[in-house]
Amino acid sequence: SFMGYLNKPKYNIRKDYINNNCIVIKKMNIIISGINLYEGGALKVYYDCLDAIISNVNFKKYDVTIFVHKKELFEPYKKFFKIIELPKSRNNYLYRVWYEYIYFYFYSLNKSVDVWISLHDITPNVKAKNQFVYCHNPSPFLKYNKKIKKIDRKAYFFSKYYKLLYRINIKKNKYVIVQQNWIRNAFKKIYKIENIVVSSPVLEKKSDCNMKKEFIDLNIKKDEKVFIYPALPRIFKNFEVICEAVKLLKKEGIDGFKVLLTIDGSENEYSKQIFSKYNYLNNIMFIGKQNREKMNFLYDISNIMIFPSKMETWGLPISEFKEINKPLILADEPYAHETLGNYDKAIFFSTNNPIELSEDMKKVIKCVSLFKKFSSRKEEKPYFHSWGELFENIIEVSRR
Repeated sequence: SFMGYLNKPKYNIRKDYINNNCIVIKKMNIIISGINLYEGGALKVYYDCLDAIISNVNFKKYDVTIFVHKKELFEPYKKFFKIIELPKSRNNYLYRVWYEYIYFYFYSLNKSVDVWISLHDITPNVKAKNQFVYCHNPSPFLKYNKKIKKIDRKAYFFSKYYKLLYRINIKKNKYVIVQQNWIRNAFKKIYKIENIVVSSPVLEKKSDCNMKKEFIDLNIKKDEKVFIYPALPRIFKNFEVICEAVKLLKKEGIDGFKVLLTIDGSENEYSKQIFSKYNYLNNIMFIGKQNREKMNFLYDISNIMIFPSKMETWGLPISEFKEINKPLILADEPYAHETLGNYDKAIFFSTNNPIELSEDMKKVIKCVSLFKKFSSRKEEKPYFHSWGELFENIIEVSRR
């Protein structure tokens, strides 16, 4: 069974060889590819992976090469790894496909690769003793209705394309790595595979906020309730349900609150439509994408997080807001329940119901207690709590 395979006892069967009467230990050759990772939670996955390798007690026994989109994003790692930059990987998907299925194959032919870890969903066509793929794009599993297709046809066709890319070579992997149990079950159902492990993201420790005065001035009154939704403008992020809820509150004459959205209408067609339709609502502040320091500040000044996304492979802001012990209003979706875990300051609303959300927001504004305590579901094994645990397991199974 797959569980038995993971739980086999450790054996050190790495072969040494004799050279000039000296024992020479061959370093394990590890390749990590994530050529489309450049921002957000996906890039953080790459950093977490590299940090785990550096922290491993056997780090000096590994020869690690990393493929990246931009070297400058990996400046702190240049003294630890050989870094190869492929800047054209984001020009269009033809380049991406060429790199994954052709370039990487010829690169790997004479490299004696022991472990190849692909960190961005696609299982590349490579010659390697052991392959692993980390999948964290939920879009192929979203149900697209006619309204969503009309708003963003590109996203719809991309999801279908991505569903195919997931399938190609997927059975070449020792195992497939995902972030939550719901997506493990989805992979089992769609791709008919069992060798799937769950590895939860590592939560970054919150740094102290030392923002300058000019950023602090957001024209928020002292007694106003501040809601925040930090997300990139993707069709499944469901910004519109918040905006519709605010519109309903305004119709009722309810004020005394602000909603901070991390889009500004310039990012893509979806954000442009949201901004054009709702920017007249003065309770909504379209503040655009923020760096980590500014996000820490925004978390500090916010009272409640609303997270209405229809689908996530984790939903890292939920974990971040939990870390500072503040309440959350969450979409009633499997990922949100799984990410929330044990917490006593949360409530769930029907994902596509702005009326229900507006009622919850009204209670918050009027200081009516509504948050409840929730308990997590049991973790289903194989499950890893950090990249450190996951990487050790990858090395263990690769030595067998």
